Amino acid sequence: MRVLSRAALPVLVVSSVLLAGCATHSDGTAPLNQGNWPICSVIGGVVGGGLGALENSSWAGGLGVLGAITGGLICYAHDGDEDGDGVFDRRDRCPGTPPNTPVSHNGCPLPQYPASVKAPEPAPAEEVITLSDAGNVLFAFNSSDLTNDARSALSGLMDKFKSADVVSIKVVGHTDSVGSDQYNQKLSERRANSVAQYLLSQGLAPSKLSSEGRGESEPIADNSTDEGRAKNRRVELHINR
Repeated sequence: MRVLSRAALPVLVVSSVLLAGCATHSDGTAPLNQGNWPICSVIGGVVGGGLGALENSSWAGGLGVLGAITGGLICYAHDGDEDGDGVFDRRDRCPGTPPNTPVSHNGCPLPQYPASVKAPEPAPAEEVITLSDAGNVLFAFNSSDLTNDARSALSGLMDKFKSADVVSIKVVGHTDSVGSDQYNQKLSERRANSVAQYLLSQGLAPSKLSSEGRGESEPIADNSTDEGRAKNRRVELHINR
């Protein structure tokens, strides 16, 4: 058996580099991969035939055939990723996937679901019941003592207040503008507290109840008239459900 001459070595090196390119560049950008294995066969045949021709025609034919077979097999055994989705073309059931698209193991886009948005919690429903001196007088003059009419009106509301859907009740006292701001503030606090104490005496749960006074700071009518001042002397019951 004859040994290849030294002149064949550069050709052998070139052949190895070209076929290694077929085998290692499997990212879809290499010109040689499974999809174009015939090109690898041609290159292998040309290189093999060139090597053989350095010896004689018999070697040229034999190495040409061997090179063609070897080149085709090497490239066919490897694969590319033409769409760059990370799945080799051989297993890619969905070629041509757009860039940066999440895919499954077979290269098909994963279903995309909209981000869940938590619905805002509804604000507590509030009902305001207003009792004022424009109807029956609620308190004795300049006093926080409830009148009989006020007690009767509050007693009629107890079934509503004790309802299971009622979370809390805030009693807010208001006065007219007669007197100093400081005096009216204290008077409104005492009147709101009197209403709260009466509701407790009628069986309302303490955990549901609170009270505060706002003096003359929030009038709802004209304080320059008797009628307006009567409307401003009031107690508001804020019911939250």
